[in-house]
Amino acid sequence: MSTSHEGGTATTHRVLILGAGYAGMAAAIQLAARTKRRADVQVTLVNAQERFTERLRLHMVATGQQLHERDIPALLADAGAQFVRGWVTAVDAHAKTVRIDDSRVLHYDTLVYGLGSVADTTLVPGVEDHAYTLDNAQDAVSLADRLARLAEGTVVVVGSGLTGVESAAEIAERYPRLNVVLAGRQEPGATMNPRARAYVRAALDRLGVQVRSGTAVTKVLPDSVELAGETTIAADVVLWTGGTRVSPLAAAAGLTVDQRGRVVTDATLRSVSHPDVYAIGDAAAIRQGYGVMHGTCQSGMPTGVHAAVSITRVLDGRQPRPFRFGYYHTPVSLGRHDAVVQFTHPDDSPRRVCLTGRAAVWYKETVGASPWPTYLRMVKMPASGAFWPHGGRFTRLRDAR
Repeated sequence: MSTSHEGGTATTHRVLILGAGYAGMAAAIQLAARTKRRADVQVTLVNAQERFTERLRLHMVATGQQLHERDIPALLADAGAQFVRGWVTAVDAHAKTVRIDDSRVLHYDTLVYGLGSVADTTLVPGVEDHAYTLDNAQDAVSLADRLARLAEGTVVVVGSGLTGVESAAEIAERYPRLNVVLAGRQEPGATMNPRARAYVRAALDRLGVQVRSGTAVTKVLPDSVELAGETTIAADVVLWTGGTRVSPLAAAAGLTVDQRGRVVTDATLRSVSHPDVYAIGDAAAIRQGYGVMHGTCQSGMPTGVHAAVSITRVLDGRQPRPFRFGYYHTPVSLGRHDAVVQFTHPDDSPRRVCLTGRAAVWYKETVGASPWPTYLRMVKMPASGAFWPHGGRFTRLRDAR
């Protein structure tokens, strides 16, 4: 235990959580709810915005649809946690400090690193200057404004992964006057079984989306994109969904990171180089029996819950338990009136079972809207965090006790 900042006592254990994405919010709410009656624990969440970003649904915001405002400080106050608004500009793992906006320093005893990821706009020339992204609500609103003012023309969505597919379908349905092109290296729905993959392609065809798969975008210009092989597609708007990158702050702090800059963790989600630091969500390189996990809301929230439970166990003088996680599904919206849900094996490989049509729309919307109600439930019933909702089914998050 050590001296606290901002209202703590000399015996207060300060837990600082960086980032209020799906994983960071789960960690903050779960830990605060579990330690609310303890005077010796202070939980503080740092985030650049007070509004919670539903990244799973930003393709809806990008087409002018309104989502509920989710107030982070109010929910944290109910749970018993503090909120600090600001940009994290440096982490000193040796001094156990975090610098906010280059002007304010917060101290910690335990750090939960959950700064997440953003679209990688650095690898292809012109992306930073000429393409839109869906990293936050402001980005999505900016794209929505541009699309609404576009009387006609072509929108090129780069990246044929799930975000690209959802965005292309949403734009094509919302703005039938626009020509929508989906360009990427892989076929849309490539990770799904043949039936689900064919359903995705048929839905895109029905919506009029032109698919250019098996190709790479090599440059983004003000009015076009260049493909490998010197082919050019005219573009009035370019949306970039082709890959992500994480903050360089972890590497700069001296934490052991992988080749993508993610914090390498042990089985309990602790940094392998700094055991007083936990890493969660997209910011963490977490190895399971099937390999290193990839970042999704589906896996991010359980990592946040597990980190919170582990910290609670350590504070009680017990050892944290290993984190175990298996994927369950891949829900993909295809506009507002269609969707496909690919059920998966724990290693994320596709099962033979999938949902399509109205049932899939209901399932996808239920899952997409579930994080905030899950946080609300955890405030009142902390133990409910050991369960993670998959549509209408709840799966036990093992060892989260």
